[in-house]
Amino acid sequence: MANIKSAKKRILTAERNYQRNLAFKSALKTAVKNTLVLAQAKEKDQEAIKSALSKAYQLCDKAVSKGILHKNTASRKKSRLTKAINKLMA
Repeated sequence: MANIKSAKKRILTAERNYQRNLAFKSALKTAVKNTLVLAQAKEKDQEAIKSALSKAYQLCDKAVSKGILHKNTASRKKSRLTKAINKLMA
């Protein structure tokens, strides 16, 4: 355990940021999963799929702006999601 006051503060700050980032990443994974589930359904609702895909894109971009994900990571996630959706829709 740290003895210096500033080091103790950094530990608390790092933990708080870790929890926030973890929650955001979890929300992003859930959005991606929901999009794939909608695309795999027998009754494909195009509007719902587009809406879910848009939400997933939005969360990816927000994660980049907040520094949670690297821009290339977000780009790769969006690309793979789009590729999977297109494959399921074909």
